[in-house]
Amino acid sequence: MSHSKTLSTALAAALALGLVQQAQAEDKGAKEKCYGIAKAGQNDCANLNGSHSCAGQATTNNAPEEWRYVAKGSCKSQGGLSTEEARAKMKK
Repeated sequence: MSHSKTLSTALAAALALGLVQQAQAEDKGAKEKCYGIAKAGQNDCANLNGSHSCAGQATTNNAPEEWRYVAKGSCKSQGGLSTEEARAKMKK
């Protein structure tokens, strides 16, 4: 591969990566973690108690340590908890 093709490919990859990161940042800005609403196998990532670190590994419905991303401002209306509320509920 010639030097100019290598440089063009690297530049295109860098630009694409920047667009992906920007899209992810915008997407996360419109969402929030909502604890206690995930159904078994439908959590979005690691839970608060550290028993797993991947999406889809929740074993029970509506466990306070499991979360899903929801539209910002809609967690309470779905019966969910903030991170602090979920931690407090887990300590009880």
